[in-house]
Amino acid sequence: MKRHLTVLLALLTGLLVVQAPAHAAPAAGTVAVTPPAPQQVLSPTPYMGWNTYYALGGDPTEAEIKSITDFLVSSGLRDAGYEYVWIDGNWAAPTPRSSAGDLVPNPDQFPNGLKPLVDYIHSKGLKAGIYTDAGPYIPGKCGLGSHGYYQRDADNFAALEFDAVKVDYLCGIAADLDPKTVYTEFAQALRNNASGRPMLFNLCNPVTSPDWGNYPEEQQSTYSWTYAPGIAQSWRTYTDVGFVGEIKFKDVLRNYDANARHPEVAGPGHFNDPDYLGPELGMNDEEFRTQMTLWSAAAAPLLIGSDVRKLSQTSLGILTDPDVLAINQDTAGIQAVRVGPAGTTETWVKRLANGDRAVVLLNRGDSPTTVTTKASSVGLSGDRFTLKNAWTNQVTESAGTISAAVPAHGAALFRVGPATGKPGVPHVVAGLPQVTQVGDDAVPAGTAPLVAGGDQARVEVTVRNDGAQPVFAPRVELTVPSGWTARPLSEAPKLLDSNRSATFAFTVTLPATAEPGSTALTATTSYEVTGKGRLRQETATAVVVAPAAPDGDVVLSHHKWISATSGWMSPTVDLSVGGWSPISMLGQVHPTGIGVASPSTVRYYLGDQCSRLTATVGIDDAVRNVGPEGGTSTFQVIGDGRVLFDSGVLTRDDIRQVDIDLTGVRALDLVVGDAGDGGYNDRANWAGLNATC
Repeated sequence: MKRHLTVLLALLTGLLVVQAPAHAAPAAGTVAVTPPAPQQVLSPTPYMGWNTYYALGGDPTEAEIKSITDFLVSSGLRDAGYEYVWIDGNWAAPTPRSSAGDLVPNPDQFPNGLKPLVDYIHSKGLKAGIYTDAGPYIPGKCGLGSHGYYQRDADNFAALEFDAVKVDYLCGIAADLDPKTVYTEFAQALRNNASGRPMLFNLCNPVTSPDWGNYPEEQQSTYSWTYAPGIAQSWRTYTDVGFVGEIKFKDVLRNYDANARHPEVAGPGHFNDPDYLGPELGMNDEEFRTQMTLWSAAAAPLLIGSDVRKLSQTSLGILTDPDVLAINQDTAGIQAVRVGPAGTTETWVKRLANGDRAVVLLNRGDSPTTVTTKASSVGLSGDRFTLKNAWTNQVTESAGTISAAVPAHGAALFRVGPATGKPGVPHVVAGLPQVTQVGDDAVPAGTAPLVAGGDQARVEVTVRNDGAQPVFAPRVELTVPSGWTARPLSEAPKLLDSNRSATFAFTVTLPATAEPGSTALTATTSYEVTGKGRLRQETATAVVVAPAAPDGDVVLSHHKWISATSGWMSPTVDLSVGGWSPISMLGQVHPTGIGVASPSTVRYYLGDQCSRLTATVGIDDAVRNVGPEGGTSTFQVIGDGRVLFDSGVLTRDDIRQVDIDLTGVRALDLVVGDAGDGGYNDRANWAGLNATC
């Protein structure tokens, strides 16, 4: 704890010297950190670009890469800074080396070889990246490896005029190599390439326990920080952030947290790498905006994993926002650190080159909330501060409080510095509408709001003034969907003084015929500012309207759920997760149910209409075809926030019977946990799921 606080204070005040002198001995019980090599400052700020893996998978082609190269130019992504076009794995021929020992591209994918493609990328004002592995090629285990050919491959990549090399560790772990040793050798080969060509080195060891099984600490991604800063421009800090075609928000948060463990080793020319950006690969716009916020604050390389040709204008706008990119590309190269405790809401701070702070207010929860910190907590002193919202460009002035109304899974990003001159517009936070009560039941904090036809709900909007001057005649108007009604419950105050807040409450009534699905409640907040007239802010919250409750004796897996998540892939009805085989446990096939991977939550609306639920839970027999590792989960049935059933830890050799009373339950959650050992091979089943309603 003492070391963490020392690093935090140093990062905020600017006193931190990230690397110790090369001759300094580590203190007892610590890990020696290799100092970065000064000659390898090839990218003083985090590099940016696009990579084939998540979008194109295992068979990228010359035609596809040329098409995306063209789009990087025409869309403005190149001009925004996304300059690397990176060919990831599976580019080599089935037999990857020629008789002379050179790597050979697959002629079906690259009929003209790699050099014309590299030349094409360069002709568009972009740079080219290539992929290999630190281990040896092992047929049947990994498709491409450079072990034993490091200098030959480095010379070849340089001769082809590549600008960057990503070096994986799939073959390395299969061959049980020591990553520090082999990566150091590969780095030396790159530096000594026969052409003398500078090539950026991305060290990509994704091996992470328990996600990959049990491996020694020295072989894992979480150990790379101890040696990678001295040999690479970036190094992966955790396992992959997703799968081909799929990047989920929960894994974005997981990788960000792992990436944040050692901010002290990041700096100009060498950066922690939490993996790629994933717009439209499983996240909504708000979640992707949060990933972009976190990666920018982390001084992380920004490599797009999606097929950019298919992205919406919203996603392209997020990727190219100039104020956000300026924070990522800040020349100090400092990585954000958390101030205050970890939790559902958090504050992260990045010291910028001019002394300003980039402040992230993060909401990991499933409902909107206001997140608050102090200027003094982020290393700033004084009594007036300018806040520029990096996403909205709104500039306001605060007397020392930094706060924002943050949507579920959202993040606010401010650039904060001392204010000078005439007083600016007060920083007023117009809250997001929050459903705090449905009928007589309070909505648990942090849970997604859920309403149904005929419900009456209490909705609150809290407005706070963080400025030094009062604002006058604050008002909130709530707009609801057609057919709904909103009745104000609060008297508006005459003014809102500095460091004060006011809550405006409404009763919202839904018609019995309210359409199921997601809808929005929109609040328009207005207030008078001396010399500025009447200002307005609009905020909105998505609210889920539940489908009709089940009726009679039903197979719940055949009833429409409200939401469903799976640790990897998607929840599968009546089949094991992935949909490849029937639900089977201990040799018995079950015709109905839900297959998921941990962690998972499946939510149903019961509307106080059901009395009983029966099911069989356990690990699917498909895990036995994968291997002996993993395959442990926990199962819970939760009604309106109350645990009705808890299986304890189940292995592949266990099942449990569920038979519980559902009387009075409105919302039912079926929750699968990873039993504390990661989600590897956790193929979990809710078999049967018969409800009496």
